[in-house]
Amino acid sequence: MAIATVNPANGETLKTYEPMGEEELERRLQLAEATFRTYRTTSFADRAQLLNKAADLLDEDRQEIGRVMTTEMGKPVKQARAEAAKCAKAMRWYAANAERLLADEEPDESDVRDSGASRVRVSYRPLGPVLAVMPWNFPLWQVVRFAAPALMAGNVGLLKHASNVPQTALYLEDLFHRAGFREGCFQTLLIGSGAVDDILRDERVKAATLTGSEPAGRAVAGTAGQMVKKTVLELGGSDPYVVMPSADLDGAARIAVTARVQNNGQSCIAAKRFIVHTDVYDAFAEKFVAGMKALRIGDPLAEDTEIGPLASEQGRKDLEELVDDARRSGAEVLCGGKRPGGPGWYYPPTVLAGITREMRIHREEAFGPVATLYRADDLDEAVLIANDSPFGLSSNVWTREDSEVERFARDLEAGAVYVNGMTASHPAFPFGGVKRSGYGRELSGHGIREFCNITTVWQGA
Repeated sequence: MAIATVNPANGETLKTYEPMGEEELERRLQLAEATFRTYRTTSFADRAQLLNKAADLLDEDRQEIGRVMTTEMGKPVKQARAEAAKCAKAMRWYAANAERLLADEEPDESDVRDSGASRVRVSYRPLGPVLAVMPWNFPLWQVVRFAAPALMAGNVGLLKHASNVPQTALYLEDLFHRAGFREGCFQTLLIGSGAVDDILRDERVKAATLTGSEPAGRAVAGTAGQMVKKTVLELGGSDPYVVMPSADLDGAARIAVTARVQNNGQSCIAAKRFIVHTDVYDAFAEKFVAGMKALRIGDPLAEDTEIGPLASEQGRKDLEELVDDARRSGAEVLCGGKRPGGPGWYYPPTVLAGITREMRIHREEAFGPVATLYRADDLDEAVLIANDSPFGLSSNVWTREDSEVERFARDLEAGAVYVNGMTASHPAFPFGGVKRSGYGRELSGHGIREFCNITTVWQGA
Protein backbone atom coordinates (compact mmCIF):
# COMPACT_ATOMS: atom_id res chain seq x y z
CA MET A 1 0.00 0.00 0.00
CA ALA A 2 1.32 3.45 -0.94
CA ILE A 3 1.78 5.95 1.88
CA ALA A 4 -0.99 8.31 0.86
CA THR A 5 -4.16 10.10 1.85
CA VAL A 6 -6.96 8.80 -0.37
CA ASN A 7 -10.40 10.21 0.39
CA PRO A 8 -12.69 7.17 0.76
CA ALA A 9 -15.76 9.29 0.05
CA ASN A 10 -14.71 9.76 -3.57
CA GLY A 11 -11.48 7.81 -4.15
CA GLU A 12 -9.42 10.95 -4.78
CA THR A 13 -5.72 10.82 -3.87
CA LEU A 14 -4.95 13.99 -1.94
CA LYS A 15 -1.36 13.56 -0.76
CA THR A 16 1.39 11.02 -1.21
CA TYR A 17 4.59 10.54 0.79
CA GLU A 18 7.90 8.89 0.05
CA PRO A 19 8.95 6.24 2.58
CA MET A 20 11.87 7.16 4.82
CA GLY A 21 15.24 5.98 3.59
CA GLU A 22 17.75 3.90 5.52
CA GLU A 23 19.80 6.92 6.61
CA GLU A 24 16.80 8.71 8.08
CA LEU A 25 15.61 5.56 9.84
CA GLU A 26 19.06 5.08 11.34
CA ARG A 27 19.11 8.69 12.52
CA ARG A 28 15.77 8.24 14.23
CA LEU A 29 16.74 5.01 15.92
CA GLN A 30 19.90 6.64 17.23
CA LEU A 31 17.86 9.57 18.45
CA ALA A 32 15.36 7.30 20.22
CA GLU A 33 18.13 5.43 22.02
CA ALA A 34 19.96 8.61 23.05
CA THR A 35 16.77 10.35 24.20
CA PHE A 36 15.73 7.39 26.33
CA ARG A 37 18.96 7.50 28.33
CA THR A 38 18.02 10.87 29.78
CA TYR A 39 14.23 10.87 29.48
CA ARG A 40 13.98 7.74 31.65
CA THR A 41 15.34 9.74 34.62
CA THR A 42 12.79 12.57 34.39
CA SER A 43 10.23 12.88 37.15
CA PHE A 44 6.60 11.86 36.93
CA ALA A 45 5.70 15.50 37.56
CA ASP A 46 7.70 16.67 34.55
CA ARG A 47 6.24 13.98 32.30
CA ALA A 48 2.72 14.79 33.50
CA GLN A 49 3.19 18.47 32.75
CA LEU A 50 4.17 17.64 29.17
CA LEU A 51 1.34 15.14 28.67
CA ASN A 52 -1.25 17.58 30.05
CA LYS A 53 0.05 20.18 27.61
CA ALA A 54 -0.39 17.70 24.77
CA ALA A 55 -3.98 17.12 25.92
CA ASP A 56 -4.65 20.87 25.92
CA LEU A 57 -3.25 21.23 22.40
CA LEU A 58 -5.30 18.29 21.18
CA ASP A 59 -8.45 19.90 22.54
CA GLU A 60 -7.57 23.08 20.66
CA ASP A 61 -6.95 21.08 17.46
CA ARG A 62 -10.09 18.97 17.72
CA GLN A 63 -11.94 20.49 14.77
CA GLU A 64 -8.95 20.42 12.44
CA ILE A 65 -7.65 16.96 13.26
CA GLY A 66 -11.20 15.62 13.18
CA ARG A 67 -11.53 16.70 9.56
CA VAL A 68 -8.14 15.19 8.75
CA MET A 69 -9.12 11.80 10.19
CA THR A 70 -12.45 11.84 8.36
CA THR A 71 -10.79 12.73 5.07
CA GLU A 72 -8.21 9.98 5.48
CA MET A 73 -10.38 7.06 6.61
CA GLY A 74 -14.03 8.07 6.33
CA LYS A 75 -15.47 8.07 9.86
CA PRO A 76 -18.30 10.59 10.47
CA VAL A 77 -16.70 13.84 11.53
CA LYS A 78 -18.65 14.02 14.79
CA GLN A 79 -17.15 10.67 15.77
CA ALA A 80 -13.70 11.92 14.76
CA ARG A 81 -13.97 14.92 17.07
CA ALA A 82 -15.19 12.64 19.86
CA GLU A 83 -12.14 10.42 19.29
CA ALA A 84 -9.85 13.43 19.74
CA ALA A 85 -11.62 14.37 22.97
CA LYS A 86 -11.28 10.80 24.24
CA CYS A 87 -7.54 10.89 23.58
CA ALA A 88 -7.14 14.11 25.57
CA LYS A 89 -9.07 12.52 28.43
CA ALA A 90 -6.77 9.47 28.42
CA MET A 91 -3.68 11.68 28.43
CA ARG A 92 -4.92 13.54 31.48
CA TRP A 93 -5.85 10.29 33.23
CA TYR A 94 -2.35 8.86 32.84
CA ALA A 95 -0.76 12.18 33.77
CA ALA A 96 -2.75 12.09 37.01
CA ASN A 97 -2.36 8.39 37.82
CA ALA A 98 0.94 7.07 36.43
CA GLU A 99 3.01 7.78 39.53
CA ARG A 100 0.51 5.92 41.71
CA LEU A 101 0.27 3.00 39.27
CA LEU A 102 4.06 2.62 39.10
CA ALA A 103 4.84 3.24 42.76
CA ASP A 104 7.22 0.82 44.45
CA GLU A 105 5.49 -2.15 46.07
CA GLU A 106 6.47 -3.57 49.46
CA PRO A 107 6.02 -7.35 49.94
CA ASP A 108 4.57 -8.74 53.14
CA GLU A 109 6.95 -8.26 56.09
CA SER A 110 6.91 -11.95 56.96
CA ASP A 111 8.11 -12.81 53.45
CA VAL A 112 10.83 -10.17 53.67
CA ARG A 113 12.11 -11.65 56.95
CA ASP A 114 11.87 -15.16 55.57
CA SER A 115 14.13 -14.16 52.66
CA GLY A 116 16.79 -12.90 55.06
CA ALA A 117 16.39 -9.27 53.94
CA SER A 118 15.96 -6.10 55.90
CA ARG A 119 13.91 -4.63 53.05
CA VAL A 120 12.52 -5.76 49.69
CA ARG A 121 10.74 -3.58 47.18
CA VAL A 122 9.44 -4.10 43.67
CA SER A 123 10.10 -1.26 41.24
CA TYR A 124 8.76 -0.54 37.74
CA ARG A 125 11.45 0.72 35.37
CA PRO A 126 11.01 1.65 31.68
CA LEU A 127 12.34 -0.67 28.97
CA GLY A 128 13.43 1.74 26.26
CA PRO A 129 12.27 2.50 22.70
CA VAL A 130 9.00 0.70 21.93
CA LEU A 131 7.77 0.15 18.37
CA ALA A 132 4.03 0.70 17.89
CA VAL A 133 2.43 -0.73 14.73
CA MET A 134 -1.01 0.86 14.56
CA PRO A 135 -4.14 0.62 12.36
CA TRP A 136 -6.20 3.21 10.54
CA ASN A 137 -9.63 2.67 12.08
CA PHE A 138 -9.08 4.82 15.18
CA PRO A 139 -6.00 6.66 13.97
CA LEU A 140 -5.61 8.86 17.06
CA TRP A 141 -6.99 6.66 19.82
CA GLN A 142 -5.09 3.49 18.99
CA VAL A 143 -1.82 5.43 19.18
CA VAL A 144 -2.60 7.52 22.26
CA ARG A 145 -3.67 4.53 24.32
CA PHE A 146 -0.14 3.22 23.79
CA ALA A 147 1.74 6.52 23.85
CA ALA A 148 0.25 8.07 26.98
CA PRO A 149 1.17 5.22 29.36
CA ALA A 150 4.47 4.51 27.59
CA LEU A 151 5.66 8.11 27.88
CA MET A 152 4.51 8.40 31.49
CA ALA A 153 6.44 5.21 32.30
CA GLY A 154 9.62 6.75 30.87
CA ASN A 155 9.73 4.87 27.58
CA VAL A 156 10.06 6.49 24.15
CA GLY A 157 7.86 5.63 21.17
CA LEU A 158 8.44 4.78 17.51
CA LEU A 159 5.20 4.82 15.52
CA LYS A 160 4.66 2.86 12.32
CA HIS A 161 1.13 3.92 11.46
CA ALA A 162 -1.15 2.55 8.74
CA SER A 163 -0.12 3.79 5.32
CA ASN A 164 -3.51 5.36 4.55
CA VAL A 165 -3.41 7.81 7.50
CA PRO A 166 -0.05 9.57 7.07
CA GLN A 167 -1.32 13.05 7.93
CA THR A 168 -2.71 11.82 11.25
CA ALA A 169 0.55 10.00 11.95
CA LEU A 170 2.62 13.13 11.31
CA TYR A 171 0.22 15.21 13.39
CA LEU A 172 0.86 12.97 16.40
CA GLU A 173 4.62 13.48 16.25
CA ASP A 174 4.10 17.22 15.90
CA LEU A 175 1.61 17.26 18.80
CA PHE A 176 4.05 15.73 21.27
CA HIS A 177 6.86 17.99 20.01
CA ARG A 178 4.72 21.13 20.43
CA ALA A 179 3.82 19.99 23.94
CA GLY A 180 7.51 20.12 24.86
CA PHE A 181 8.56 16.48 24.67
CA ARG A 182 12.12 16.07 23.45
CA GLU A 183 12.46 15.33 19.75
CA GLY A 184 13.25 11.65 20.27
CA CYS A 185 10.46 10.89 22.76
CA PHE A 186 7.87 10.16 20.08
CA GLN A 187 8.72 9.73 16.41
CA THR A 188 6.57 8.82 13.43
CA LEU A 189 8.27 6.53 10.93
CA LEU A 190 6.83 6.88 7.44
CA ILE A 191 7.63 3.37 6.29
CA GLY A 192 5.88 0.48 4.62
CA SER A 193 5.00 -2.77 6.37
CA GLY A 194 8.04 -4.45 4.84
CA ALA A 195 10.37 -2.34 6.97
CA VAL A 196 8.87 -3.42 10.30
CA ASP A 197 10.79 -6.68 10.56
CA ASP A 198 14.23 -5.05 10.37
CA ILE A 199 13.30 -2.39 12.90
CA LEU A 200 11.97 -4.98 15.34
CA ARG A 201 15.23 -6.93 14.98
CA ASP A 202 17.27 -3.86 15.88
CA GLU A 203 18.74 -4.24 19.36
CA ARG A 204 17.88 -0.64 20.21
CA VAL A 205 14.15 -1.43 19.97
CA LYS A 206 13.18 -3.19 23.20
CA ALA A 207 9.54 -4.16 22.66
CA ALA A 208 6.57 -3.80 20.33
CA THR A 209 2.83 -3.33 20.43
CA LEU A 210 0.49 -3.98 17.52
CA THR A 211 -3.17 -3.38 16.92
CA GLY A 212 -4.35 -4.81 13.63
CA SER A 213 -5.03 -7.97 11.68
CA GLU A 214 -4.23 -11.50 12.75
CA PRO A 215 -1.62 -11.99 9.97
CA ALA A 216 0.15 -8.78 10.99
CA GLY A 217 0.09 -9.90 14.61
CA ARG A 218 1.57 -13.28 13.74
CA ALA A 219 4.39 -11.62 11.81
CA VAL A 220 5.32 -9.21 14.60
CA ALA A 221 4.99 -11.85 17.31
CA GLY A 222 7.11 -14.27 15.30
CA THR A 223 9.98 -11.84 14.86
CA ALA A 224 9.73 -10.62 18.45
CA GLY A 225 9.81 -14.22 19.64
CA GLN A 226 13.02 -14.85 17.72
CA MET A 227 14.54 -11.71 19.26
CA VAL A 228 13.09 -12.48 22.73
CA LYS A 229 11.27 -9.17 22.94
CA LYS A 230 8.04 -8.34 24.75
CA THR A 231 4.92 -7.76 22.63
CA VAL A 232 1.32 -6.78 23.21
CA LEU A 233 -1.18 -7.71 20.49
CA GLU A 234 -4.75 -6.50 20.00
CA LEU A 235 -6.05 -8.25 16.90
CA GLY A 236 -9.45 -8.95 15.42
CA GLY A 237 -12.76 -9.43 17.11
CA SER A 238 -16.19 -10.85 16.35
CA ASP A 239 -17.93 -9.87 19.55
CA PRO A 240 -21.17 -11.55 20.60
CA TYR A 241 -24.17 -9.49 21.69
CA VAL A 242 -26.51 -11.74 23.66
CA VAL A 243 -30.14 -10.78 24.36
CA MET A 244 -32.09 -12.77 26.94
CA PRO A 245 -35.87 -12.72 27.61
CA SER A 246 -35.64 -10.41 30.64
CA ALA A 247 -33.80 -7.72 28.68
CA ASP A 248 -35.07 -4.24 27.97
CA LEU A 249 -35.74 -4.96 24.30
CA ASP A 250 -36.10 -1.35 23.22
CA GLY A 251 -32.79 -0.44 24.84
CA ALA A 252 -31.07 -3.59 23.61
CA ALA A 253 -32.15 -3.00 20.01
CA ARG A 254 -31.30 0.71 20.06
CA ILE A 255 -27.83 0.17 21.52
CA ALA A 256 -27.30 -2.82 19.20
CA VAL A 257 -27.42 -0.51 16.18
CA THR A 258 -24.78 1.80 17.62
CA ALA A 259 -22.69 -1.14 18.81
CA ARG A 260 -22.60 -2.54 15.29
CA VAL A 261 -22.10 0.55 13.15
CA GLN A 262 -19.79 2.73 15.26
CA ASN A 263 -16.90 3.89 13.08
CA ASN A 264 -18.82 2.67 10.01
CA GLY A 265 -18.70 -0.82 11.52
CA GLN A 266 -14.89 -0.87 11.35
CA SER A 267 -14.07 -1.59 14.96
CA CYS A 268 -12.54 -4.68 16.52
CA ILE A 269 -14.79 -4.27 19.57
CA ALA A 270 -17.98 -3.63 17.60
CA ALA A 271 -20.72 -6.15 18.32
CA LYS A 272 -20.98 -8.34 15.25
CA ARG A 273 -22.85 -11.54 16.18
CA PHE A 274 -26.29 -10.95 17.71
CA ILE A 275 -27.41 -14.01 19.65
CA VAL A 276 -31.04 -13.69 20.72
CA HIS A 277 -33.16 -16.00 22.86
CA THR A 278 -35.93 -17.53 20.81
CA ASP A 279 -38.63 -16.09 23.08
CA VAL A 280 -37.70 -12.52 22.06
CA TYR A 281 -35.95 -13.16 18.74
CA ASP A 282 -38.69 -11.92 16.43
CA ALA A 283 -39.39 -8.77 18.46
CA PHE A 284 -35.71 -7.90 18.72
CA ALA A 285 -35.03 -8.60 15.04
CA GLU A 286 -37.87 -6.30 13.97
CA LYS A 287 -36.61 -3.42 16.12
CA PHE A 288 -32.97 -3.98 15.20
CA VAL A 289 -33.57 -4.13 11.45
CA ALA A 290 -35.74 -1.01 11.59
CA GLY A 291 -32.94 0.82 13.39
CA MET A 292 -30.34 -0.27 10.84
CA LYS A 293 -32.54 0.81 7.94
CA ALA A 294 -33.07 4.25 9.48
CA LEU A 295 -29.38 5.19 9.59
CA ARG A 296 -28.33 8.22 7.51
CA ILE A 297 -25.63 7.36 4.95
CA GLY A 298 -23.71 10.19 3.33
CA ASP A 299 -20.77 12.55 3.25
CA PRO A 300 -18.75 11.83 6.39
CA LEU A 301 -17.96 15.54 6.74
CA ALA A 302 -21.67 16.35 7.08
CA GLU A 303 -22.79 16.79 10.68
CA ASP A 304 -25.90 14.60 10.33
CA THR A 305 -24.17 11.62 8.67
CA GLU A 306 -24.28 8.41 10.71
CA ILE A 307 -22.62 6.05 8.20
CA GLY A 308 -19.74 7.11 5.96
CA PRO A 309 -17.69 5.11 3.47
CA LEU A 310 -15.44 2.21 4.34
CA ALA A 311 -11.79 3.16 4.56
CA SER A 312 -10.63 1.37 1.42
CA GLU A 313 -11.89 -0.18 -1.77
CA GLN A 314 -10.33 -3.51 -0.76
CA GLY A 315 -12.12 -3.39 2.56
CA ARG A 316 -15.45 -3.08 0.79
CA LYS A 317 -14.60 -5.98 -1.53
CA ASP A 318 -13.69 -8.17 1.44
CA LEU A 319 -16.98 -7.35 3.15
CA GLU A 320 -18.98 -8.03 0.00
CA GLU A 321 -17.34 -11.43 -0.35
CA LEU A 322 -18.43 -12.42 3.17
CA VAL A 323 -22.02 -11.30 2.52
CA ASP A 324 -22.19 -12.99 -0.89
CA ASP A 325 -20.80 -16.23 0.53
CA ALA A 326 -23.44 -16.21 3.27
CA ARG A 327 -26.21 -15.46 0.78
CA ARG A 328 -25.12 -18.30 -1.51
CA SER A 329 -25.08 -20.63 1.50
CA GLY A 330 -28.66 -19.81 2.45
CA ALA A 331 -28.50 -16.76 4.72
CA GLU A 332 -31.48 -14.41 4.61
CA VAL A 333 -30.72 -10.74 3.94
CA LEU A 334 -33.08 -8.73 6.16
CA CYS A 335 -31.74 -5.37 4.97
CA GLY A 336 -28.87 -4.00 2.91
CA GLY A 337 -26.52 -6.47 1.29
CA LYS A 338 -25.83 -4.56 -1.93
CA ARG A 339 -23.36 -1.77 -2.61
CA PRO A 340 -24.88 1.56 -3.71
CA GLY A 341 -24.01 3.27 -6.96
CA GLY A 342 -21.91 6.40 -7.19
CA PRO A 343 -18.43 7.35 -6.00
CA GLY A 344 -16.84 6.33 -2.73
CA TRP A 345 -16.49 3.04 -0.89
CA TYR A 346 -19.90 2.97 0.76
CA TYR A 347 -21.69 -0.15 1.97
CA PRO A 348 -25.18 -0.12 3.51
CA PRO A 349 -26.07 -1.32 7.01
CA THR A 350 -26.83 -5.00 6.52
CA VAL A 351 -28.45 -7.68 8.67
CA LEU A 352 -28.14 -11.39 7.85
CA ALA A 353 -30.15 -14.20 9.48
CA GLY A 354 -30.00 -17.97 9.26
CA ILE A 355 -26.24 -18.13 9.78
CA THR A 356 -24.62 -21.57 9.82
CA ARG A 357 -21.16 -22.72 10.90
CA GLU A 358 -20.22 -23.44 7.26
CA MET A 359 -20.49 -19.77 6.27
CA ARG A 360 -17.29 -17.75 6.25
CA ILE A 361 -18.93 -14.89 8.11
CA HIS A 362 -19.47 -17.19 11.08
CA ARG A 363 -15.71 -17.64 11.49
CA GLU A 364 -14.26 -14.45 10.02
CA GLU A 365 -14.47 -10.85 11.15
CA ALA A 366 -16.86 -8.65 9.17
CA PHE A 367 -15.15 -5.25 9.17
CA GLY A 368 -18.03 -3.04 8.17
CA PRO A 369 -21.72 -2.42 9.00
CA VAL A 370 -22.85 -6.04 8.62
CA ALA A 371 -24.60 -7.85 11.49
CA THR A 372 -25.41 -11.55 11.83
CA LEU A 373 -28.44 -12.80 13.77
CA TYR A 374 -28.54 -16.11 15.66
CA ARG A 375 -31.42 -17.77 17.51
CA ALA A 376 -30.66 -19.49 20.85
CA ASP A 377 -33.10 -21.77 22.65
CA ASP A 378 -31.62 -21.21 26.11
CA LEU A 379 -28.69 -19.77 28.04
CA ASP A 380 -26.49 -22.81 27.42
CA GLU A 381 -26.90 -22.51 23.66
CA ALA A 382 -26.28 -18.77 23.79
CA VAL A 383 -22.95 -19.39 25.53
CA LEU A 384 -22.01 -22.08 23.02
CA ILE A 385 -22.73 -19.84 20.04
CA ALA A 386 -20.95 -16.89 21.63
CA ASN A 387 -17.80 -18.95 22.24
CA ASP A 388 -17.89 -20.63 18.81
CA SER A 389 -15.43 -18.12 17.38
CA PRO A 390 -11.66 -17.96 16.99
CA PHE A 391 -11.81 -14.49 18.54
CA GLY A 392 -12.30 -13.39 22.14
CA LEU A 393 -11.98 -9.62 22.40
CA SER A 394 -15.13 -8.39 24.16
CA SER A 395 -18.77 -9.35 24.61
CA ASN A 396 -22.16 -7.82 25.40
CA VAL A 397 -25.02 -9.32 27.38
CA TRP A 398 -28.53 -7.99 27.96
CA THR A 399 -30.41 -9.49 30.91
CA ARG A 400 -31.99 -8.45 34.21
CA GLU A 401 -31.29 -11.80 35.85
CA ASP A 402 -28.30 -11.74 38.25
CA SER A 403 -27.75 -15.47 37.86
CA GLU A 404 -27.43 -15.05 34.10
CA VAL A 405 -24.98 -12.16 34.54
CA GLU A 406 -22.76 -14.37 36.69
CA ARG A 407 -22.96 -17.25 34.25
CA PHE A 408 -21.98 -15.12 31.28
CA ALA A 409 -19.21 -13.38 33.25
CA ARG A 410 -17.79 -16.78 34.17
CA ASP A 411 -18.16 -18.62 30.86
CA LEU A 412 -17.82 -16.18 27.98
CA GLU A 413 -14.37 -16.44 26.38
CA ALA A 414 -13.55 -12.76 26.07
CA GLY A 415 -11.41 -10.03 27.56
CA ALA A 416 -14.48 -8.13 28.76
CA VAL A 417 -18.17 -8.68 29.44
CA TYR A 418 -20.43 -5.62 29.18
CA VAL A 419 -23.88 -6.08 30.72
CA ASN A 420 -26.83 -3.99 29.50
CA GLY A 421 -24.59 -1.72 27.45
CA MET A 422 -22.07 -1.75 24.62
CA THR A 423 -18.33 -2.30 24.78
CA ALA A 424 -16.29 0.88 25.09
CA SER A 425 -12.70 1.43 26.16
CA HIS A 426 -11.85 3.65 29.15
CA PRO A 427 -8.36 4.57 30.38
CA ALA A 428 -9.05 3.15 33.86
CA PHE A 429 -10.08 -0.34 32.68
CA PRO A 430 -7.82 -3.01 31.13
CA PHE A 431 -8.42 -3.65 27.44
CA GLY A 432 -7.46 -6.73 25.41
CA GLY A 433 -8.55 -10.19 24.44
CA VAL A 434 -7.92 -13.93 24.37
CA LYS A 435 -7.68 -16.59 21.67
CA ARG A 436 -6.85 -15.06 18.27
CA SER A 437 -7.77 -11.60 19.50
CA GLY A 438 -4.28 -11.34 20.96
CA TYR A 439 -2.62 -11.13 24.35
CA GLY A 440 -1.49 -8.58 26.87
CA ARG A 441 -3.48 -5.57 28.01
CA GLU A 442 -3.65 -1.90 27.20
CA LEU A 443 -4.96 0.91 29.42
CA SER A 444 -5.29 0.96 33.22
CA GLY A 445 -2.44 -0.06 35.51
CA HIS A 446 -2.11 -3.32 33.60
CA GLY A 447 -1.37 -1.43 30.39
CA ILE A 448 1.26 0.93 31.76
CA ARG A 449 3.14 -1.98 33.34
CA GLU A 450 3.30 -4.02 30.12
CA PHE A 451 6.42 -2.18 28.98
CA CYS A 452 8.18 -1.96 32.31
CA ASN A 453 11.00 -3.98 33.78
CA ILE A 454 9.48 -5.29 37.02
CA THR A 455 12.53 -5.19 39.26
CA THR A 456 12.97 -6.84 42.66
CA VAL A 457 15.31 -4.85 44.92
CA TRP A 458 16.54 -6.98 47.87
CA GLN A 459 18.56 -5.47 50.68
CA GLY A 460 20.37 -7.51 53.32
CA ALA A 461 20.45 -6.73 57.02
